[in-house]
Amino acid sequence: MNKDERMRKILGQIAELENDLRKILHEHEVTIFYKVEGERVRFEENLRAAHLKLKQNWFRWIITDRPQNLITGPIIYGLALPFFLFDLSLTLYQSLCFPIYRIEKVRRTDYMIFDRQHLGYLNFFERLHCTYCAYANGLLGFATEIAARTEQYFCPIKHARKIIGRHARYDTFMAYGDAEGYHSKLDKYRTSMAKISEK
Repeated sequence: MNKDERMRKILGQIAELENDLRKILHEHEVTIFYKVEGERVRFEENLRAAHLKLKQNWFRWIITDRPQNLITGPIIYGLALPFFLFDLSLTLYQSLCFPIYRIEKVRRTDYMIFDRQHLGYLNFFERLHCTYCAYANGLLGFATEIAARTEQYFCPIKHARKIIGRHARYDTFMAYGDAEGYHSKLDKYRTSMAKISEK
């Protein structure tokens, strides 16, 4: 087994262990606080009642909320239209191009999670904020995965400098400056993307 294969194997094991840890932590959290039943999230009755008692009246919330939140609200929500247009562009891009490259499309539902409306301690405005945040962050995660799959297909080469916030696929990319590897392995990277779409 050469160095590249060993590295890929170790990275695969790390990813598997991270997934196992996330699953265990989630199962522990679910056991303590709530149960997920399809699209619904159910809390124990006494916890639900406690949540409702902590819910703040929306009028009082507006008055007591920090004034800078009200001032910046129009700026924050002003991004809704650009986000929507970005979302539409991403959806069109992967719908039209990914089948040509034989790359599996990214599922929006893996990134857009809207479950905070089940929290009884949030008032209308807090739920609205949570929904908007879930959409914006989900959209950026969705976009990152679409870009990562595109990068893996066209240019799976690491950068010379260390980058912050790299996507999960980056660690398997070819070394910077490996000209031989690039020309000999690029088809293999593309074939592996084609296999994804044939699952």
